[in-house]
Amino acid sequence: MTNTIRVSVVQTCTAAYSLDATLDKFENLTRLARERDGAQMAVFPEAFIGGYPKMSTFGCVVGDRSEEGRDEFLRYHKGAIEIPSPALSRIESVSKDTGVFVVMGIIERDGGTLYCTAIFVDPNDGLVAKHRKLVPTGAERMIWGQGDATTLPVIEKIFDSSNLQGHAVRTKISATICWENYMPLLRMHYYSLGTQIHCAPTVDARPQWQSSMTHIALEGRCFVLAACQFSMEKDYPPDHPVADANHRKAENVMINGGSVIISPLGKILAGPSRQAEEILTAEIDLDDIPRGKFDMDVVGHYARPDVFEFRTKLP
Repeated sequence: MTNTIRVSVVQTCTAAYSLDATLDKFENLTRLARERDGAQMAVFPEAFIGGYPKMSTFGCVVGDRSEEGRDEFLRYHKGAIEIPSPALSRIESVSKDTGVFVVMGIIERDGGTLYCTAIFVDPNDGLVAKHRKLVPTGAERMIWGQGDATTLPVIEKIFDSSNLQGHAVRTKISATICWENYMPLLRMHYYSLGTQIHCAPTVDARPQWQSSMTHIALEGRCFVLAACQFSMEKDYPPDHPVADANHRKAENVMINGGSVIISPLGKILAGPSRQAEEILTAEIDLDDIPRGKFDMDVVGHYARPDVFEFRTKLP
């Protein structure tokens, strides 16, 4: 009996901060992942819908904000999407048409506040959950609000086996955004709920990120699907801040990818990919999870509840 499914991470970026163009890009890439690679699930990067404003300051210094920065935030605010919204309906429609379960980073607008959010979209049921980033990193805190305990789901999803027609493969899926993955108790929360496919939408393109993703796969004995943006200056509006304003060039890299798929025993199944937008796909065997937990289960035989206690403060 086989328990395999095909999963993709989509290394891409927002299309020049245009919502319509980015939704078109999402549809094209999802269809490509399905039709070319047979993907049943696809993970898109952090802030794919809405954009990651790399190098922006929004006119902020300690104790003051500029009028130009407020205008920049206004533009960014208008490019975010609400839940529900026509944009979300289109995402749901693409998932339904392709049969691909989607985990994707968006910038969510809720009243006057923006959130860095990961959405879970099922081909049959549409939006089934969302997760708001608990702690935006550094200057991200100027533009994004904090999530809370109400959006920390582990989603149960049944896929058809990629190798055995008619055989159901039961999975549990979580998403933790970028540097949230460095929060040990958040990881423990997801491990305690039995996550099997840990999605990591991110914009962290450093080589060190690969070590963190491998560690999480080994620690949680789960598959890790890390989708990072790859972007160049041409992917931002012409007036967007860049690293060197005196040497602007369309092909200058802003975010350098590094997307990867890793097994529960730390084996790299696809990636890391750099220097291009790309879809990485792998066939994963869910039976590798109990194989891994044979000698490491951080919420089971390796937990030592007589010494440590873990409790999630859910509402």
